[in-house]
Amino acid sequence: MSDQKPTFTVEEVDAAPPAPRARVDDAPAPVEERKRDYLDGFLAEKPQDIDPSAPGGAIYDGVIDALKEIFDPEIPVNIYDLGLIYGVEVSPEASVAVTMTLTTPHCPVAESMPGEVELRVSAVPGVRDCEVNLVWDPPWDMAKMSDEAKLELGML
Repeated sequence: MSDQKPTFTVEEVDAAPPAPRARVDDAPAPVEERKRDYLDGFLAEKPQDIDPSAPGGAIYDGVIDALKEIFDPEIPVNIYDLGLIYGVEVSPEASVAVTMTLTTPHCPVAESMPGEVELRVSAVPGVRDCEVNLVWDPPWDMAKMSDEAKLELGML
């Protein structure tokens, strides 16, 4: 290696010429009027011919919204985001079957919660009747909770 250091020359100037500025006058004029955006209306349009009993349909979505209004008395999260709802089926005749569980078989609302679910779901416009099936298999665990529920409980 060489012990020789590189040398630099410094040139001092009083002023530098200003950089050229872009001017709006230099921009080309639009040739034609902008066409209507093809997405106008498309994004605002609601899907046609959705079965009301299918996900995305009015009855199904109404049932899910009703379930999200029922809260577990011990955990301040609704039963849907808590993962207690295993399934929602809406028949073509608008009969709803909800399969659900509870956090534990010894839950203090084990007797009243299915009745509340049945009452709230039956009140959804368009629902003819509701049947709630309480199951214990598979057992509930915290992995069934939605990210929103985990965030609410400080688990994320």
